[in-house]
Amino acid sequence: MEIRRVQMTGGSSYIVTLPKDWIKNLNIQKNDPIGLFRQTDGTLLITPKMNREQTERIKEFKVDDKINKDFLFRNLIGAYIAGYNSIKLKSKSRMPPNVRITVRNFTQTTIGQEVVEETDNSIYLKDLLNPAEMPFHRTIKRMHIMVKGMYDDAIYSLKNNDKHLAEDILKRDNEIDRLHWLVARQHNIIQRDVNFAEKMGISSEYATTAFLISRILERIGDHVIRITNNIILLSDVDLDKKIIEKIEDAGNLSIQILNKSIGSFSKKDINEANENIGSVKNLEKKCLDISTLALKQDQEITISIGYIVESIRRIGEYAGDISESVINQLITEDK
Repeated sequence: MEIRRVQMTGGSSYIVTLPKDWIKNLNIQKNDPIGLFRQTDGTLLITPKMNREQTERIKEFKVDDKINKDFLFRNLIGAYIAGYNSIKLKSKSRMPPNVRITVRNFTQTTIGQEVVEETDNSIYLKDLLNPAEMPFHRTIKRMHIMVKGMYDDAIYSLKNNDKHLAEDILKRDNEIDRLHWLVARQHNIIQRDVNFAEKMGISSEYATTAFLISRILERIGDHVIRITNNIILLSDVDLDKKIIEKIEDAGNLSIQILNKSIGSFSKKDINEANENIGSVKNLEKKCLDISTLALKQDQEITISIGYIVESIRRIGEYAGDISESVINQLITEDK
C-alpha cells in the first residue's frame, strides 16, 4: 500500500497525486476522465473504466474425440459463471459429435449463450445477453415462485396420488439451476468490475447477498425434487391420511417461512426477517412428530416419509438462513 498525503490547492480544493506507474500501465493521458466510486465502507475506488463497456474475456478449450462430455459441460458452465463473455472450442481435426451435442446442451441450459460462428474444427460462443438488464431481485423473485410452485404441486400430488404431476415437477429443476448460474455469473462480474454494479444500481454487498439467497433457493429446489422422488415411491401405497395431513401442515409452515424470508429481502424489513427465524423451532417440532408417527408404518414407507420430512425441515432451515442473510445485508447498508 502506498501512502500519499492530501494537499490543498486554490484554498478550497483537495488533491492527491496518482502513482506514475499506474498511470503508465493503463495508458492514461492528460485530460482523460477518471471515475471515482464511493464504497459503502467509506473507501474511494478510482478507475479509468468509467464509460467503457465490459472488457471482452475469452476462454478457450482444446477438445478431441477422447474428451468426456460431462467434464466438458462442467468446464463450459465454469467459464459461464466466471463471467467470460466469449468461449472458443478448437479441435486439431474435425469437431467430435459429442462436443457439438454438449455445446448445444450448454446453450439450451444457460441464459444468453449462443453459437455465433462454427467451422469443421472450431465453435465460437458469445454472450448475447446484457447481464445488467437482469436485476437480481427479479431473478430471486422468479426462482422463489418456481420453487414454491414445485412444492405446492408436490404436496398436491401426495394428497391426490397424482404420479404424473409428480413426474412433471422433476423436469422443472433445470430452470432453477440456470437462473442460479446467471446470478452467480453476475456476482462474479461485479467482484471483478465495480462499474457493472454501478450500472445495476446496487452495491457489491447486495450482489453477494443475492448470490447467497440464489444458492439457497437452488438447494431448496433440490430438496423439493427429493420430496417428489419419495412421493413417487409412495404412489402405490395407501398412506395414512393423518400422516398426509401432518406433512401438509409442516410443509405449509416451511413454505411460509420461505415466503416471509423472500418478502423481508424484497421489502428490506429487518424485523420481519428476525421474527421469521424463530418459526424454524416450531417447524422442527412438527417434523419430529411426523417422524414418530411414521415409525408405525412398514420400513420402506417409514424411510420415504423420513426423507420427505427431513427435506421439509431443511427447507425451513434454509429459509431461516435467508432471513439471517437479509439481516446481515440490512445492517451493512445501515448508515
